[in-house]
Amino acid sequence: MAEEVIIFLAAFVAVLFLFSLISRRIEGTVLTAPMVFLTAGLLLGPGGIDLVTLTAERAFVLLIAEIALVLTLFSDASRLNLRVLKGSGDLPARLLGIGLPLTIAAGIVVGVLLFSDLTLLEAGILACLLAPTDAALGEAIVSSEKVPLRIRQALNVEAGLNDGAVIPVLTVLMTIAITEELQLTPGFWIISAIVQIGLAVIVGAMVGLADGWMVNRAVGNGWMEQTYEWIALMGIAIIAWIFADLLGASGFIAAFVAGFFAGAVYQHIVRSLVDFTKAEGEILGHAIFFILGILSYLLIQNINLTIALYAVLSLTLVRVLPVAIAIIGTRLGTATVLFLGWFGPRGLASIVLLLTVLEEAGTLPGMLTISLAVMATVTLSVFAHGISANPAIERYTRYAASLHERAPEKEEVPELPGRRGVAIGAVAYDPEEDAGAGGPEMK
Repeated sequence: MAEEVIIFLAAFVAVLFLFSLISRRIEGTVLTAPMVFLTAGLLLGPGGIDLVTLTAERAFVLLIAEIALVLTLFSDASRLNLRVLKGSGDLPARLLGIGLPLTIAAGIVVGVLLFSDLTLLEAGILACLLAPTDAALGEAIVSSEKVPLRIRQALNVEAGLNDGAVIPVLTVLMTIAITEELQLTPGFWIISAIVQIGLAVIVGAMVGLADGWMVNRAVGNGWMEQTYEWIALMGIAIIAWIFADLLGASGFIAAFVAGFFAGAVYQHIVRSLVDFTKAEGEILGHAIFFILGILSYLLIQNINLTIALYAVLSLTLVRVLPVAIAIIGTRLGTATVLFLGWFGPRGLASIVLLLTVLEEAGTLPGMLTISLAVMATVTLSVFAHGISANPAIERYTRYAASLHERAPEKEEVPELPGRRGVAIGAVAYDPEEDAGAGGPEMK
């Protein structure tokens, strides 16, 4: 292993250890884990004391990032229960079906208007990179029982599904960009995009069904220790990702589809994945923000007013306006519209997808602008959403308390399990309880 990688691992583990010592102490403060790890990466990287660099080991960085996103996509998709999700009201569907496409469209418009060096295609890639939201950055919101269940659940479901929804669009745009660069015909990129997405869906469905069925049988027959359940499930995600990649398909789409089908055949999947996301999943997420911090020296050296303006607009107008349009007719109050619109933080998915685009299409003329805009937006989001979370909860809680019990914000919906057992399927699981042989309790 290269010396650079060893230093990176040593530095990251040291920061992780120190953060663990004070993790409970900083709960409820304005400090969040992403803030700490991003800042630590910046201070230890080329922008600080230059102890940690990642210039020569791009493949190592990309591998960590891709595994983190693969496992996130898989775990999010595995919690889906379409029947119960349909009964949770139309708010998540509106945010995903109307708000997400409008967010991409608004991002394209702002990108074209602000950046003269970006083509329409490159502006589309940038908009897709920044369309997914990150529930981890808004954890204080989606896990707070002070916020009405319908509202926090809508944000959680949206964050869990919009990265999987954006990736096919990004795959098509990337295929067009690469084929245009190679001067290939439009017919070629159309066929190529269809093949990539189609193969990914087939691989994901086959791996998810087959391996999920095997895990289900093994658990049912008492062959598998509970500790190994999430290990096996994570193995399904990695297998789908690798197989799809070997076939020239999208590994991210395959992992998402595999999660959906594995969850369909293994009913206790939520219990097992909560075990994973409480520790190992968080470590991978922290590593991504540590990497962003190390790379932030590029942002410091090249940021300008236009990049900063795009970051601000991406987190405000580009997000809030589509959300406001998406929920027209729901009778939700203005304060709720602003609350839903503001808490669309950008995080892990945007960083990982950027690293993937850099690897596959790094020679695009506008790639430097795209990279700087993504890093600026995510960095701003980490601090702005982290600092504003608790004050916003308190203010919105007072507003919600003043509403009538029959107000749309307080509409009853089934509670869906999230990454830590909190609200996003059909199962409510308390990670502190022993699930026993009966598995999670059905609501």
